[in-house]
Amino acid sequence: MIRRLDEIVTAAKRSELCVMAVAVAQDDDVLTAVAAAAREGIIRPILVGCKEKILEIASQINIDVSAFEIVDEPDKEKACMAAAGLVRDNKASLMMKGFVDTSYVMKAVLNKENNLKQSGMITHVAVMEVPGFDRLFYVTDSAMTIAPTLDNKVAIINNAVRIGHALGNDCPKVAALCAVEKVNEKMPCTLDARALTEMNRRGEITGCVVSGPLAMDNAVSPAAAKHKGIDDPVAGNADVLLVPDIEAGNILNKSMEYFANAKKASVMVGAKVPIVLTSRASSAESKTYSIALGALIASSERGRV
Repeated sequence: MIRRLDEIVTAAKRSELCVMAVAVAQDDDVLTAVAAAAREGIIRPILVGCKEKILEIASQINIDVSAFEIVDEPDKEKACMAAAGLVRDNKASLMMKGFVDTSYVMKAVLNKENNLKQSGMITHVAVMEVPGFDRLFYVTDSAMTIAPTLDNKVAIINNAVRIGHALGNDCPKVAALCAVEKVNEKMPCTLDARALTEMNRRGEITGCVVSGPLAMDNAVSPAAAKHKGIDDPVAGNADVLLVPDIEAGNILNKSMEYFANAKKASVMVGAKVPIVLTSRASSAESKTYSIALGALIASSERGRV
């Protein structure tokens, strides 16, 4: 089982090379990450965006992009459509959001002409490496689903479990996070958590173990779980942290990064191909990890890792 982000890069290097379409590639961190992943033999990039700006930025940061295919499209919305079109036409097996709002990327992905949405939902998973822990955490959904319903949460879990399986975790432990670990009729999140746990036990959610409601402390800390008398296979050992809504997820994601010095890789799954989706403020290192994660998922789902 992969336990560190560096191991994702190593595994991606061993997998089949992915062609990646980069939507709006004219950004220094984006180009740095793409070039690093290309050097490692993880991807062959197709840069979509303003060619003049791409070449100018590449020159400024001393990155050679002469071997990369560039699709010249200065308009950001059209660049996203062009990148999605490459995926639609099976010319790319991975897509990356460059220096552009997520809304532009999603509009292109969901456009009927491209038809990249598969069954279920497109959701976001942040894979976090937190100092002091012996495993990766999968925080979801902190970027796409604003106020998930019970059915939405099932889809969110299924997508996160797909990633866990791709990283060698055959049975991820899923914690349905709430403010408390007891069901409270006045707290809808706890009712959903109980329902998800029961659905998992009935075999309606498979490939994982789901438990909830669990508070953050007893989801990740064996000591906290023991202190509160929680005897549960997930308590203290959670891999997937299912958040109740986008606000909680965003705060948790960024708190791990900025307060705990966590490293992260972020992708969207549920479309025809994985979509590398990082914040425009994310470092080049985080973007490189995210590219490797997307490539590994793509290769895993083709059964060629």
